[in-house]
Amino acid sequence: MPTVLRIEAYRFHFYSDENKEPPHIHVAHSDGECKFWLEPVMLASNINLHPHTVRIIERLVFENKDLLIKKYREYHVY
Repeated sequence: MPTVLRIEAYRFHFYSDENKEPPHIHVAHSDGECKFWLEPVMLASNINLHPHTVRIIERLVFENKDLLIKKYREYHVY
């Protein structure tokens, strides 16, 4: 489960066995985890995170979208 970015309390990562899915990123926080599709950026799942926290994460995903897509594709060999 490679970590590709850390911002404050958020760890951006993906799982190595998910290469059959479109580009996405998982974001872990002490309260839970969510998953965002990257093209287009859209919430895919949320486990235990408050909506306010998800909005913060969504903003961070938008701000770092190019890097996250690049890292996803490098790892999954698109």
